[in-house]
Amino acid sequence: MTIYFYKVWQPYGCFSNFSPHGIQIQGTYWPTVEHYYQAQKFVGSIDAVIIPAIHNAQTPEEAAALGRCSTRQIRADWEFVKTQVMQEAVLKKFLTHAEIRDILLSTGNEILVENSPKDYFWGCGANKTGQNHLGKVLMSVREEIRKLLSVTAIAEKYLQH
Repeated sequence: MTIYFYKVWQPYGCFSNFSPHGIQIQGTYWPTVEHYYQAQKFVGSIDAVIIPAIHNAQTPEEAAALGRCSTRQIRADWEFVKTQVMQEAVLKKFLTHAEIRDILLSTGNEILVENSPKDYFWGCGANKTGQNHLGKVLMSVREEIRKLLSVTAIAEKYLQH
């Protein structure tokens, strides 16, 4: 069974980058993954001055709007690094918040799909032909957390002897 998620208030809404699960990354606390992701678009660019406004945005929707403003210049390498930026932020989110980590792990090996009608890169798009990169990131993070938990369990068992 494929698990679809999109809005924060829907089932599996904690998988959304708009969910209210802050992260501490690179020495800074960000209210949501969306805040962090949108700000990273401008690191090192001539429009990096927008980063504090994105960081201080009252909502993830506001942060997204600031980050999507087409009059600002994003960093030159953004297309090459954006998926890695997302991967790191989503991993940090699920390592930080045990309650949502348990929800992610409870999905077993199910396919996770961001059911965004407009986003054909991060989501599946209106006609389900999108690339679903957020779903792929979540499945990768799920696997990485399983490996970390396995190594931790082995280490704890070893240390008990």
